[in-house]
Amino acid sequence: MCGIVGYIGHRDAFDILVKGLHRLEYRGYDSSGVALVNGADELHVYKAKGKVSDLEHAAEGKDCSGTVGIAHTRWATHGEPSVRNAHPHVSNSGNLVIVHNGIIENFALLRDQLKQRGFHFNSDTDTEVLVNLIEYAQQTHHCNLAEAVRHALRKCIGAYAIAVLDQRDPHTLVAARKGSPMVIGIGENNSEFFIASDATPIAEYTKNVVYVDDEQIAVCHPGQPLDITDLRNQHVDVSVKTIDMDLDMLDKGGFPHYMLKEIFDQPNCLRDCMRGRLFAEDDMGGNDAYDPSTGYADPNVHNDVVLSAVRNNRDRLLSASRFIIVACGTSWHAGLIGKQLIEHYCKIPVEVDYASEFRYRDPVIYPTDVVIAISQSGETADTLAAIKLAKEKGACIFGIVNAVGSSIARETDTGIYIHVGPEIGVASTKAFTGQLTCLILLALALGHTKGTIDEKEYVDMIHELNAIPAKIEEVLKHNEDIRLLARTYTYATNFLYLGRGWNYPVALEGALKLKEISYIHAEGYPAAEMKHGPIALVDNMMPCLFVATHHKGYEKIISNMQEVKARGGRIIAVVSANDDEVSKIADAVIEVPDTLAPLAPLLSVIPLQMLAYHIAVEKGLNVDMPRNLAKSVTVE
Repeated sequence: MCGIVGYIGHRDAFDILVKGLHRLEYRGYDSSGVALVNGADELHVYKAKGKVSDLEHAAEGKDCSGTVGIAHTRWATHGEPSVRNAHPHVSNSGNLVIVHNGIIENFALLRDQLKQRGFHFNSDTDTEVLVNLIEYAQQTHHCNLAEAVRHALRKCIGAYAIAVLDQRDPHTLVAARKGSPMVIGIGENNSEFFIASDATPIAEYTKNVVYVDDEQIAVCHPGQPLDITDLRNQHVDVSVKTIDMDLDMLDKGGFPHYMLKEIFDQPNCLRDCMRGRLFAEDDMGGNDAYDPSTGYADPNVHNDVVLSAVRNNRDRLLSASRFIIVACGTSWHAGLIGKQLIEHYCKIPVEVDYASEFRYRDPVIYPTDVVIAISQSGETADTLAAIKLAKEKGACIFGIVNAVGSSIARETDTGIYIHVGPEIGVASTKAFTGQLTCLILLALALGHTKGTIDEKEYVDMIHELNAIPAKIEEVLKHNEDIRLLARTYTYATNFLYLGRGWNYPVALEGALKLKEISYIHAEGYPAAEMKHGPIALVDNMMPCLFVATHHKGYEKIISNMQEVKARGGRIIAVVSANDDEVSKIADAVIEVPDTLAPLAPLLSVIPLQMLAYHIAVEKGLNVDMPRNLAKSVTVE
């Protein structure tokens, strides 16, 4: 879950590398480092424990010259966060230097073998083993750097995305990948190359990128075309893609934190998500009537959901005997709502699995199954492994991802991009509502094609979904009220989040947000399950947050509130506008606009995001970089 950056070309590398690290810091911020080779073929390595800003301070006044370099921001796997364990790691001779994202599972065995051959180690990391293994391959095979990397990686078990330099050959940068993400940017006329864990550090320099596939090795040499081979030394055709990234999304835009900015981005993000897919009769131009990806260009289309994934895979999706949703964390919560949507509108049974469990329990999968993989980054290791397993058993794979060109996007048979732009804050916000929006669009399009959704309900859902971004803007107006409310609950050490039906997964998501960034223990439950254990925890020090919009089960959840109140519990409630019942019971009420029940999560989750954010800020915590967490979980 670390972030790697590399550059070789004609510019000063240091500034490019450090800016890239800042943009990848959401992937890890235990420590960071940079290695540079200058014009005198001298290697300079600077490291620091902590954030990238600490690295900048460590490098002040040092020789940071050079037009080739690699850099790293770390989320610790092997070895505690420290300078000695920070990347880049240098080989015993001092000639080779490497950065690495991933885990070499057999590193202990390799380290013992290298020790027997006279190598010594200065860190606790698997990465230092790898750079010395490459050096050993150079020595024994008398080969160039790329060949040495190939020999070494054949002995490695695990996952890696690496960039390697040899100070004796400063005009060559070698990169390789298996199981961890990597993208290479190509400058005009191959004059320069940029390597990164994702496209965010590259986008301002070039739009032309290559996504490196598993077990491929790339050799970057300015002035020459990118050369990619596999571990068997077979040449691979280089497929150059064009990226189109809004660089404004990578800045805070005047907000104190990325998380708050991304919470406030959600209305426009969902408009982007629906554009070219949702066509409402009262649409005044917010959704274009033409989508290049579908070729759908009828300006008269109204009250319809058009998804190329459904149109182009109609028979496979309609004949599915079962859908299986695999995901992790926030994406899993979205999947729980997706299950209700697909079963309600499409009448197809749906299972929802943690990808991390699915891949290890010998699941029963049939060729008639459709497996839906949900991942913001498109690189989640467990989800990627789960879909590879499902593909082997003949299932159709449908992806819902945010990152264009990501590993999961490339592995799937079809799918939907959520199009909410880069999400930098570690705690997911706009990706969650984007995933929900795509799941709603999928259920509506498939249900309508299948004939299992009533026409009036279909049209009503389209109109109401079209109105959701404006209704989210109404919810965001409560930000100051929620900030003041948050002050009351910074004392809490535990929290219960409770909901029913469509809002039960929202309770889970709200609890996760609070845990992630405020470090307050919180649990989400179906409200009816409260009596089966959690009510034993309720007292006047246990805040209970109820998601209680005015839909099916509303009367039942009122009863649950009464039970908490009778035991001295403090109640916060998210309710539909003009609710006059809950306010008689709850200590605090946050209103959201009324909407149709299946769309309620798109509104009710917003106050929970804001509450978690403001509680964490009141506690003086860094909400964008919570301890022990990284944005993209690319290792097990």
